[in-house]
This record gives sequence, structure tokens and C-alpha cells, in this order.
Amino acid sequence: MPGLLGLAACATTQHQPVAGGPAGVAPVSVLLLGCSHLAQLYKAGNANSDVLTPKRQAELGAVLDGLQRYRPDGILVEALPERQAALDSLYQLYRQGRLDLSTLPDGRSEVYQLGFALGKRLGLARIHCVNAPGGTSQSILHEGQNIEIYQQATARWRAVAAPFDQQLLDGSHTLPQYLRTLNAPATVQQLHALVYRTPARVTHGTLKTDPMVDAAFLNPQYVGAEFISVFYNRDLKVYSNIVTTQLATHQTRQLVLMGVRHVGSLQGIFRDDPAYRIVEAAPYLGRN
Repeated sequence: MPGLLGLAACATTQHQPVAGGPAGVAPVSVLLLGCSHLAQLYKAGNANSDVLTPKRQAELGAVLDGLQRYRPDGILVEALPERQAALDSLYQLYRQGRLDLSTLPDGRSEVYQLGFALGKRLGLARIHCVNAPGGTSQSILHEGQNIEIYQQATARWRAVAAPFDQQLLDGSHTLPQYLRTLNAPATVQQLHALVYRTPARVTHGTLKTDPMVDAAFLNPQYVGAEFISVFYNRDLKVYSNIVTTQLATHQTRQLVLMGVRHVGSLQGIFRDDPAYRIVEAAPYLGRN
């Protein structure tokens, strides 16, 4: 589903103790930037939805200016590691000025518009793929005891989130405003509760058939908790990809571009990792 309502994935800076990490080594900084999937927002005939227009490119430039101040030495994006070689090839062409993003089928994606563009500005040699398989729809939880609690929470979220996309599509919001709204703590918290907390109240039901979910291992008595585990399992794998990338590259300031749905969950995981400290996104997203 395009836009924020169909997203799969910052908070205040957490100064964490480094106990548990290498002695005398400062924690790694991680800025988790929740992104809408910009390519999915595009609607033919609506220039406001098109990040390739001069207006939106200028706004993206302002976003990049802010993120550049964070000075990341690692940019990690929501692409599967098996795509790393292909992404490396495209990125090298982009750095050489030999790749026109408008010619790519998904050239409007934040992977390119933010990840590639910022990486080139900073002179980074590679953009890292850290996604993990397991993407599915929040609608697979559709029945069970207390299902109305989840349905009501979903309706409240849609009422809050629908204007986010609409304000961008009607031109009343800039891309920096849009990203600030997506990454506002209240937004992140509400979406996190919807996907990772509220479903636990649903029991004695089933999930819709989905190729990404092995129904043989689901306990219907805990259908809501099983639903949460599907999403959390993927986030743990993303986390593993992030931290193993850091171990391999010795990055000290990581910028992770992920769908907003993942941000609250990943924040919780990193908050409990003494080798990391979370950096707030807001100071790097400008005011325009």
C-alpha cells in the first residue's frame, strides 16, 4: 500500500553506559530516520508527489544539508543484503555522474534520493544494505478475541496518518516538514504501539494466510503475540545486519534509513545495547 498508511518502519538522544562494550571505546552513534517509501508516494499527474521535480529536489537538498551536519560515516538502507553488489554498481555510477536516477524504475526511492545523494556528498565508498526478509501487512491480524481493540487502534492511526500524506500531495507541506512529522516522537510511539503492543490483547484467532508467515508454528491462543513476533523477528535481523556491518567497517556514526514502522522497535533494541547511543533526528531535519 503506497504512502505512510502502508509502511512496514526519532527519539531523544539516549546517553547510554558503555558497560558490555569494549573497554574504553565510545558507543557508536545511530540516527534512525523513519522514511516513507517515496517511490510509492508518486502519483502520475501530481507534481507534488514527485521527488524528481525541481521543487521537491530543492527540498531534498535541504534535508541533505541537515543530515550532512550529522556527518555519518555509514549510511544503511532498507534493501536486502543480497542486493549489495547491484547497489554497489549503481552507486559507483552515481558517484561518477553516470547514473540518471530518473531512468531507474524505483529512482524516486529514498535509497537513492537520500542514501546515494548523501553518500556522494560525504565521499562514502559504499551504501550498506541492512534490510531483512519478512515484510508483510498489518491486516493479517483480522480475527480473535478483543480484535475490536486492534481495529479501533488501527482506525485511530489511519485518522492521524492520512493527513501526513495528503499535506504532501496537496503541496501544503514540504519534504522536510513531512519527515519531521513522520519522525516526531508521538508519531513513532503511536505506530509502535499499534504494531508491537496493542495486538498482544488479541487472542484465540488466526492470521490471514501469508507467504512470509509459517502458520505451522503459530499458536492460535496467542495470535496477537504471534503477529507481533513476525514483525519483531524481522527487526532483530535488521539490527543484526546493522551491528555486524559496524563490526566489519568500524563505523562510529551510522545513519539508518528505514520505514517508520521499524523505528520505535529498533530504538528499543538499540536503547538496550550499551555499545550504541541513539541520536535524535529532529535537529538534523531543519525547520522549513
